[in-house]
Amino acid sequence: MMDTASRSIGKELLRASGLVRRFGGLVAVNEVSLNVTHREIVGLIGPNGAGKTSLFNILSGQLGPDSGNVSFAGQDITGASASVCARAGIGRTFQIVKPLVSLTVHENVTVGALLNYPLATAREKAEEIIGRVGMRSLLDQQAGSLTLESRKRLELARALSIEPRMLLLDEILAGLNASEINESIHLIRSFAHQDGLAVIMIEHNLHAVMSLADKVIVLDYGRKIAEGKPEVVVRDPAVVAAYLGSDD
Repeated sequence: MMDTASRSIGKELLRASGLVRRFGGLVAVNEVSLNVTHREIVGLIGPNGAGKTSLFNILSGQLGPDSGNVSFAGQDITGASASVCARAGIGRTFQIVKPLVSLTVHENVTVGALLNYPLATAREKAEEIIGRVGMRSLLDQQAGSLTLESRKRLELARALSIEPRMLLLDEILAGLNASEINESIHLIRSFAHQDGLAVIMIEHNLHAVMSLADKVIVLDYGRKIAEGKPEVVVRDPAVVAAYLGSDD
């Protein structure tokens, strides 16, 4: 595992305080606070139904919080729309990938680049991003014909197309084989370490989390139950109990 202490992590980019989101009687996100810095990779883990995707939806503008606040790059974005969050520099992927299946790979990524550029420049930027994620040979292939692994790469390229400062990756490694996971780990690490992006990743693959994350946040029943370095968090009794159950 890389010694994350040996590289520089930048100043704070995201700060969320006391976030709460209810769905009827269910409290999906319960007083969650976190902060993320430039170039930092954060693993967000927890059992199914712990509130991880709901938290992503708040941070990216798909949902507004019932209480609490979010600031990004010094700007209050609490309750801002998804388009405002994207323009601020928050890019995200979705657990269930939904490319524009009738469009080519190039056209899918161009759509996102149009957020910041006119068409001709957006097409050039899209081609650069597609090459960066290793899909140049699939540039003109229709998205609906892609394999799962290529759809995941396309989802990542689409998130990058808005030129984000932070990536929210929702189970980007799910369904991939060992070789594909290793390639994706290398890509994600390069975006943080070389490009300076902050990354928060929801992930059930603990090997990937241990390989990538500078710190890990654990949710259970909507609450944050642990936060810290991966090798410490995975030994936390509360975390072990959340995943494996308690004998008490």
